[in-house]
Amino acid sequence: MTVSVSVSSHELYELHRVTTPVLEIAYHRVGERRREADVPVILLHGFPYDVRAYDEVARLLAEAGREVLVPYLRGYGPTRFLAEDTRRSGQQAALAQDLLEFMDALGIERAMVAGYDWGGRAACAAAALWPERVHGLVTAGGYLVQDIARAMEPAAPEAERNLWYQYYFHSERGRQGLERNREELCGLLWRLWSPTWPKVQEAFAASAASLHNPDFVDVAIHSYRHRYGLVEGDPRYQELEDALVGRPAIVAPAVVLVGEDNGVIPAADQTSIERFTGPCEVRTLPGVGHNVPQEAPEAFAEAILGLPD
Repeated sequence: MTVSVSVSSHELYELHRVTTPVLEIAYHRVGERRREADVPVILLHGFPYDVRAYDEVARLLAEAGREVLVPYLRGYGPTRFLAEDTRRSGQQAALAQDLLEFMDALGIERAMVAGYDWGGRAACAAAALWPERVHGLVTAGGYLVQDIARAMEPAAPEAERNLWYQYYFHSERGRQGLERNREELCGLLWRLWSPTWPKVQEAFAASAASLHNPDFVDVAIHSYRHRYGLVEGDPRYQELEDALVGRPAIVAPAVVLVGEDNGVIPAADQTSIERFTGPCEVRTLPGVGHNVPQEAPEAFAEAILGLPD
């Protein structure tokens, strides 16, 4: 099934859907591979964003001869769960498994993967768990696999202050707040996390519709409670969660992008370079906040194009 939708770059991108064991994943596909040896590029968005974060990145990559796939994560936009009784999990292993099953459903053996926030976490976890499937990695924010075993160890007060929304989501008050005020709350997070980006309000308006997915709140609340060990995960992902406990190394060639004006994660906390045991380059982006691909699309695309073929 395909339909044409217009995006902010005024290009026409096709919206496709593919069925995996758990989801019907909606995604955009842009560009064609010019060489048989090239692998597709999969771009993964974060919370509370959507595929619009990659409109300009996808255009730049397509012009460079890359095939680009941009899926909506579980709980966002047109992506839907297949069964009503499936747990609306937002745990990191579920996001990684979704990426693997997305690739499997499309017959993709290897891909370049890139992401930030939740999408960066999915990309990092997949690269660590299935190195044979990840040809290269771009991650905004560094090594993003969660250390759930140590989640209750306090951080510095300045860092804790930035995580207020996560603690809010631990309560029923926070769940209801996200349910009732999702655009106001998520728009606030966009502004706080990208404090120097002049286009933040305009960009949020283009992505806000994706937050009205019927599973958005449940998936988000589960994510922010599971990462602190406050709720159980979906048993189907327990083996993967166990494999992530040690925060396994990433061997694929990688580029880490660090937004200096990130309003939620300080620049000094965005690398964990020791977790990258393959070739890894860290690039610092002055004046860029949390939403790296939308704030600095040229730098994001250049990082992907610079990875080894």
